[in-house]
Amino acid sequence: MSGSKPSRVRVGTRASDLAVIQTGLVVSLLREAHPDIEFALVRISTAGDRDKRSALEAVGVSIFVRELEAALEDGRADIAIHSLKDMPSELPKGFTLAALPERGDPRDVLISRFGGGVTGLPPGARIGTSSPRRATQLRTVRPDIEILPIRGNVNTRMTKALGGDETGYDGTIIAAVGLDRMGRLSEVSEILNPNDFVPASGQGTLAVETLTSNTALTEIVSAVDHAPTRAVSSAERAFLARLGAGCATATAAYATLDGDQMALRCFAASPTGHRSMTQTHSGDVAEAASIGSALADDMIKNGALELIRG
Repeated sequence: MSGSKPSRVRVGTRASDLAVIQTGLVVSLLREAHPDIEFALVRISTAGDRDKRSALEAVGVSIFVRELEAALEDGRADIAIHSLKDMPSELPKGFTLAALPERGDPRDVLISRFGGGVTGLPPGARIGTSSPRRATQLRTVRPDIEILPIRGNVNTRMTKALGGDETGYDGTIIAAVGLDRMGRLSEVSEILNPNDFVPASGQGTLAVETLTSNTALTEIVSAVDHAPTRAVSSAERAFLARLGAGCATATAAYATLDGDQMALRCFAASPTGHRSMTQTHSGDVAEAASIGSALADDMIKNGALELIRG
């Protein structure tokens, strides 16, 4: 298939409800661009979906990615759809990010059984998150909050978060885009300001991965690539790559565009969350990756590596 245009493309996706919905969004774009090609979903259960108990920092950044890449290698799937934030900042040899469709809302949101925002939570409220980044950012604005680990798909976390004494949670912090795509955005208590709650690198962005050797598929998939999304993703991922950071660390990178200018805001914190730093850098969008690397270098000079390593 590496040299000829296929009549049928098998699309690898995680089997969770949200993953299938997100894959459907990408497949719709691909069908619009290539009405002569059949795109068929291949649902794959990943280690991240099966293991709902282990903390993400214990199982690694690629827990939702490895099985999909294995499916590409062994021929069960031709392309794979991921959430970009789940992917390592540097792909294994032989794999390519063939397309990054237009980004959804990258912000985090608070879900609370009390309603209202973060400042309105009662003292000692129990908020669930297994993200070191979100935990640290929440502690910065509300050090009195009790932060508890929480795993599961979007619906499971929502049920736990609103359960109160029955589940042991009063709320959770979750990505806005997931709730939007699940049709549950109306249940949000507060959309969190990205200046204070800097989003994870790649949050809100879907990624289409192919084997580098499969040039025909890479060309087909490139039709749904969104240049502004690829630019901001390049800056965010370059920051994480230079820092050597992933979802197991309390780090974040969020790029925005204003014409041909890019602004990048990055965050890093200690494992305990008691110390953190946030810095910004800007430049021409054509130098997106360099902007990310330069900001990482500046933060490294200011002690970011020592900070995230504790």
